[in-house]
Amino acid sequence: MTENGEAAGGAQSAPRPRRFFYAVFSASRAHKMGNMRFFAEIVNALGAELGTEIRYTVIDGQGGYFQNVKRLETFTEELIVFRGGKSGVRVEGKGLSLGKYGGGDAAVRGKIDKVERI
Repeated sequence: MTENGEAAGGAQSAPRPRRFFYAVFSASRAHKMGNMRFFAEIVNALGAELGTEIRYTVIDGQGGYFQNVKRLETFTEELIVFRGGKSGVRVEGKGLSLGKYGGGDAAVRGKIDKVERI
């Protein structure tokens, strides 16, 4: 390839689509950020705080996944208590163990009988 962008033999190489990709990426990102602002406005209007409450999903008979966890307060085979920003959850069950804990996420293994917000 020569300095002019020509391939050997005089043919020009195809231009790189960097600018197009950047424009599409930027528009997509702006759209997502607009959605996040809209979501934050709804949350604020309802009197809640964004990202402070622990969210969770329980899979029957297998365990559960918890997000926005700041601290592990209690841990036994029958009871796990997680704390978030301003609230927490109490997880009761049998044979409970932690599969993952870090980065604000926690995976609980075992039979979960009850999850209560505290």
